[in-house]
Amino acid sequence: MTLRFGNRFLWAALLTAVPLPVIGWLLGQNWLTVALVLVAMPLADVLIGKDTHNPQAERAGPAASDRFRRWNLYAYVPVHLALIVWGTAVFANGGLSTAQAWGLLISVGLVTGGQGITIAHELGHARSRIERRLAHLLLVCVSYGHFYIEHNRGHHARVATHDDPATARLGQSLYGFLPHAIVGSAISAWKLEAERLHRRGHPTFSRHNQMLWFTASTLLVAAALFAVWGTAALVFFFGQSLVAITLLEAVNYVEHYGLVRGHTGAGALERVGIHHSWNSSQRLSNVMLLNLQRHADHHAYPARPYHLLRHHAESPQLPTGYPGMLWLAAVPPLWFKVMDPRVQQLRTAETLAPAINGTR
Repeated sequence: MTLRFGNRFLWAALLTAVPLPVIGWLLGQNWLTVALVLVAMPLADVLIGKDTHNPQAERAGPAASDRFRRWNLYAYVPVHLALIVWGTAVFANGGLSTAQAWGLLISVGLVTGGQGITIAHELGHARSRIERRLAHLLLVCVSYGHFYIEHNRGHHARVATHDDPATARLGQSLYGFLPHAIVGSAISAWKLEAERLHRRGHPTFSRHNQMLWFTASTLLVAAALFAVWGTAALVFFFGQSLVAITLLEAVNYVEHYGLVRGHTGAGALERVGIHHSWNSSQRLSNVMLLNLQRHADHHAYPARPYHLLRHHAESPQLPTGYPGMLWLAAVPPLWFKVMDPRVQQLRTAETLAPAINGTR
C-alpha cells in the first residue's frame, strides 16, 4: 500500500479517527481513542513499516489540482465542529464518571489536535482565501488561532534557529520546551502582527489585527457553548483545546529537536533546506497525518501540497513515526539517549563537509 496518485482514497482514512470518541462513548469506553492513538498506532507504525515512494514528477501537474484530496479536507471541517459540539453536550449532560469525563475530553482533544490542527496547517498554506478561512476556523476551535500567524510568518522563516519558539534546543526536555513554545508562539505572533500593521500604516489595536480577531472568535465560540451548557462547556472546550495545543507543540518538539541552521560566507543564515527537519516515512501515521512526517520536504517547499511531499533519504531520519516518538519525548533520559547522538552525528558531518569540499 503506497501513497501513489492512484491510491488517493487512502486519504479518506483521515476521517476515520473523527468518530472514535463517539464509538468509545457508545461502547462505554471513553478511553478507547487514547488507547488506539497512543498505544495501538505506535505499535502498528512499527509493524506496517515505511513507505519511501515519491510521487512521480509527471504526476505533479494533475495531482496538485486533485479535487478529491482538497474536498477531503473541506469535508473534515463540519465534522470537526460537530465533534466539539457533541463532546460538549455529552460532557455537560451525559452523567459521566470523572474517569469517563476525562477520557472523553482527552479523546476529543487528540482528534482536534492530531487531525484538526494538521488539516488547518495544510489549509493555512493554501493560496485560496476560502481555504485559509477554514484553517482559521479550525484553529479558533482549539483556542490557537495565532498559530496561523506565527507558523506561516515566523516558524518557516526562523526554523532551526534559537529565535524560533517551535525549535527545541539540544538537551532541552519536552517539559522545558512546552511552556517556552506555547508562550513564545503567542508573543511571536503578536510581534509579527504588530509589524505587519505598522508597515501598512495601521495601529496595533485596530480592526485589522488578526490576533484580536482570533481571540474574539475563540471567546465567541466559548460563550455560545456556555450559553447552552453552562460552566461545564467551558471546562470541556478549553480542556480539549489544551490537549490539542500540547499535542501540537509536542510534535514541534520532535520535528526540529537540536537542528541548527548554519551561516553563509556573508554571515547570513543559510536557506532552509531538507536537513533542517526530522523526517519519517512511516506508512500508517503519514496517511493519518497528511504526510506531515515528511517534514523536511514541507519546510524546503512550503507550498507543496500534502500528497506531493517527498521522502528524502539524506534528511535527518527519526527512528519511528510521531506517535512512537512522543513516547520517547515523554521520558527525557530515554529521549536524550536516542536522539542526542543522532544530533551530534549530524553536526559532526556538517562541520566536516566544508573541509572535505575544500580539498576537492
